[in-house]
Amino acid sequence: MSVDLTRGDLPTLILSVLTHGPLHGYAIARAIERDSDQMLRMREGSLYPALRTLENSEWVTSSWEIQAQGPARKVYHLTAAGLAELENRIAAWRRYATAIEALMGKRRLSYDNNI
Repeated sequence: MSVDLTRGDLPTLILSVLTHGPLHGYAIARAIERDSDQMLRMREGSLYPALRTLENSEWVTSSWEIQAQGPARKVYHLTAAGLAELENRIAAWRRYATAIEALMGKRRLSYDNNI
């Protein structure tokens, strides 16, 4: 089963992938899919708007990389501000996941006790 990424998840995942070093858009998409064991898929038209938003927020920068063959490609780099934002998002995600797990655990225990 694979899941299409939601608009809110994608910036966080892009920032996370870029902690490993600069990448062009196609490589970012493939890294997300590969690192999630193909569980997360990039929807068409989602990646580049998210990258523009991250650039406008100054969480990533970009530069053009000249290729030996083929056209130049835009490569994205994580900024210090982007790394700080990622750390904030990871902390928020952990709080969210903890709350969901607590709620699910309580519901399961409650359900088990009613049997």
